[in-house]
Amino acid sequence: MTKTNWNVDKAHSTVDFSVKHMMFATVKGGFNEYDATIVADPTDLTTASIEFTVDVASIDTRSSDRDAHLRSADFFDVDNHPKMTFKSTNIEKTDENEYNVTGDLTVRGTTKPETFSVTFEGTGLDPWGNEKAGFAVEGKIKRSDFGLTWNAPLEAGGVLVGDQIKIELQLQAAKG
Repeated sequence: MTKTNWNVDKAHSTVDFSVKHMMFATVKGGFNEYDATIVADPTDLTTASIEFTVDVASIDTRSSDRDAHLRSADFFDVDNHPKMTFKSTNIEKTDENEYNVTGDLTVRGTTKPETFSVTFEGTGLDPWGNEKAGFAVEGKIKRSDFGLTWNAPLEAGGVLVGDQIKIELQLQAAKG
């Protein structure tokens, strides 16, 4: 294959995260509005260019009160920082169909390099003849690195919200 443009098919993709709550439980959520610019040969991502943008106000943890708090200045401050972005800077093949994708992640106005593991899941034609490619993305970031430091101490010790955020994306992209 040659390098071409790929558009994320949001009907068949997810952008999810999880974080520890009260030191022992896990809360999961996701973002419903996002977009990507991907120029790649999906069978060899080492030469790809990947840019990803998330509308932070689209956060969804299945709790409207929690989502409102996460949109506030205590966390994402969406009024001043409505977008979270990632732009690839280096892509290294680590195994067959496995890559480490490093890039500049910007959250709440702070940009830091982060690396995510990407698995190319394959390509195929949908029932209408459109070529699709699948990718699985995993990574971990520290929210405090991006100024998301709000927390509450617990009576028994520890804090309400963990610092490590696990990120998982399942992406289906359409050649286009």
